[in-house]
Amino acid sequence: MEKEEWKSGMMVEDEQILDFISEIDEAINKAKDTFKDYRPLLNGNRWISDREAAEFLKVSRHTLFTYRQKGLLPYVMLCGKILYRERDLEELLQRNYVSAQK
Repeated sequence: MEKEEWKSGMMVEDEQILDFISEIDEAINKAKDTFKDYRPLLNGNRWISDREAAEFLKVSRHTLFTYRQKGLLPYVMLCGKILYRERDLEELLQRNYVSAQK
């Protein structure tokens, strides 16, 4: 039977296992970070909250309210929560795009 090596009060094999566990934890944290803002598609549309829409357009939530009141931006109100189709936000930006003059 081979003699086990000790390092810093642990067997070398134990240290390798701890390193491996640490790598797994790091991979899990990276995956969580990657998918934290993931929104699944619903009938081909991605729906986002009022807060996310304001961040997307770089406007205040009050400005979004104004856009809704003026009929500039379609939305859904479900149980008091406002949702926007991501595609509608992109279309709003495209409709208001001003190209550079030559």
